[in-house]
Amino acid sequence: MGSLYSEQHTWLHGIPAGLKLLMLALLGTGLFLTDQLPVLAGATAVCVAIYASLGRAALRAQPLVIGVLVASALVASFHLFMQHPALAGITVMRLVSATLMGIALTLTTRYSDLLQVFERVLSPLQRLGLNTEALALQLALMLRFTEHFFMLWRRLDDAHRVRTGKAGGFKILAPLTIQMLMAARRVADTLHLRLRR
Repeated sequence: MGSLYSEQHTWLHGIPAGLKLLMLALLGTGLFLTDQLPVLAGATAVCVAIYASLGRAALRAQPLVIGVLVASALVASFHLFMQHPALAGITVMRLVSATLMGIALTLTTRYSDLLQVFERVLSPLQRLGLNTEALALQLALMLRFTEHFFMLWRRLDDAHRVRTGKAGGFKILAPLTIQMLMAARRVADTLHLRLRR
């Protein structure tokens, strides 16, 4: 499966995966605990600065960022149409901040490192009889397939643009679905074979 992970080393690559996940969780929680525009504006500025500091590594996720900006514009337009300008600002800043930090985490953290963090965090649940290794694997696979979905979407859209000069839109939905199902089947078959050993 395709990956957004960048081999080009940045300062964020050197921070442990667990700490990055913790900071992302705290940021996401904090964004929804306040409605103060100055606080959210400050948080958004920090998130934009962190993402920009990744330099060339951030270019891998440029299509995703463009998609977030388009979605933000649509959300803001809706709230402005409903005459809720403050809510438009709050929603857009939350969306942009959380998404940029999620993308930064994906760009600078290996899948195996995330899996180890999940296993470590979930290990206390073993006392309750839960198979925490399987649960950690499921969480990691969910993140991996989300990443793969966007990578595949970008490739199909780029191919459609080369052929027609236009964005793929809904026309790439069918091949995107088929290829995602095929990828899921390959991963399922691989896991089944390895677990039987």
